[in-house]
Amino acid sequence: MSEGEKNVIRKEFKGEAKIGKTMKNFASISLKPEDLSSPIAFQMAISRLYESLMKVFESGGPESTYIAEVRITDDIGNQVSLAIDLGSSIPPFSSEKVKAEVKVTLYEE
Repeated sequence: MSEGEKNVIRKEFKGEAKIGKTMKNFASISLKPEDLSSPIAFQMAISRLYESLMKVFESGGPESTYIAEVRITDDIGNQVSLAIDLGSSIPPFSSEKVKAEVKVTLYEE
C-alpha cells in the first residue's frame, strides 16, 4: 500500500440484479412509507403523484431507459437496493436476472 493509500478501506459485496425497462422521467414519482400512514396522507400522496405525472407529460412525455435494480446484503444483514441506469439500448444479457458486485472504498480527502 502506498503512502497515499494507508487510510483506505475497501469492501466488496456480491448480490443480484434484475434488469427492466422503466420511464426515466418517472423517477420523481414515488411513494414513501409515510404516504400510507393514514387516509389523508394517502390522499396527499395521490395528489402529488398526479401533479408529477402531469409535469412529465407536459414536458414532452416519458423517455424509456433500462434500469438494473441491484440487491446486496450489507455486513450487518440489511438488504440494500440501488438502481443503475443502463441507458436506452437493450443490455447485452440473455436473462433479466444477473449477478452483481458492488465495491465500496472508504478514504479521507
